[in-house]
Amino acid sequence: MSLFNQQYPQNSSAFHALVNQQVQTALQEDIGTGDLTAQLVPATQHVNATIIARETAIICGIDWVNACFQQVDMAIKLDWKIKEGDRVQANQVLCEISGFARGLLTAERCVLNFLQTLSATATQTRLYVDAIAGTQANILDTRKTIPHLRLAQKYAVTVGGGQNQRLALYDGILIKENHIAAAGSISAVMQQALALGANKSIQIEVENLVQLQEALSAGATSILLDNFSPALLCEAVSINKKQPKPAILEASGGITLANVREIALTGVDRISIGAITKNVQAIDLSMRIKSS
Repeated sequence: MSLFNQQYPQNSSAFHALVNQQVQTALQEDIGTGDLTAQLVPATQHVNATIIARETAIICGIDWVNACFQQVDMAIKLDWKIKEGDRVQANQVLCEISGFARGLLTAERCVLNFLQTLSATATQTRLYVDAIAGTQANILDTRKTIPHLRLAQKYAVTVGGGQNQRLALYDGILIKENHIAAAGSISAVMQQALALGANKSIQIEVENLVQLQEALSAGATSILLDNFSPALLCEAVSINKKQPKPAILEASGGITLANVREIALTGVDRISIGAITKNVQAIDLSMRIKSS
C-alpha cells in the first residue's frame, strides 16, 4: 500500500477532509467575493452538461470534482460514466451533469483544474509503470510537486500505478548532498540520523561508488543513486548484493521514458521521477452545456 493510501485511505474521513479542504481553498481563490459573470444567467435556468475527454488519458480526481460541485450547489447532480483510474479515449463522455446554470458555471474552472492536473499526473505515471513492466523495479514520485497540491498529486501517482516517496519532510529522512556537506561526512550524518530515533525511513543519496561504499559501511538500508549511468547502476547493484543485508537501491536523475526500462533492468528496486508531478501537461478535457 502506498504512503498516501496508508495515511488517507480512500473513502475515509481523512481522505474526504483533505479533498474538501483543497476544494474549499481553490473555490475561495477563484470566486472571492462572488462570480460576476455567472450573474448574467438567470438564477432559475436549469441546464444539462457533459465533461468530455479530448485525448487518451488515465482519469483521476473524481472526488475533487464531486466536492467542487457540492460546495458550490448541493443540488447539482452528477452521473459518472467512468471510474477513477479508467483509461479513456478522445471524445469520450466522462460525466453527465444537471443543475442550475449558475452553479455549473461557477464550479467549472476549479472542476477542470483538478481533473486535468490530477489526470495528467496519473497518465504520466502509468506510462512509466507500463514501460518497466516485468522488471522488479517500482516507479516513485518525489517532492517536486505543485504547491498546495502535494497530497493530491501523490494520490494521482498511486492511481497511475506508482508508489510514493515520503509525503513530505515530516514523513521520512532523505539525506542529500547538502546535508552531507553540512554534517561533514556520510558517516557523521548517518550517525545523527540513526540517533534521532524518529521511527521513520532513512535514505541517503550518493553520487558515486565510493560514496555508496561509505553509506553501506555506515549502516544505510536505503540508498538513492543520483545520476548514475546504467553501467554504474549495474556495479552498484552488484556491490549491494554482496552485503550481508543488502540495502534498497533507488535510481534518480535524468530518467525519461526513453531510458527508464534500461534503468529498471539494472536491478535497482525503485526509480523516482520528479517529472510525473512537476513537468506534467494538463490533460485536454472540457465541460459543455448542451444546447436547449
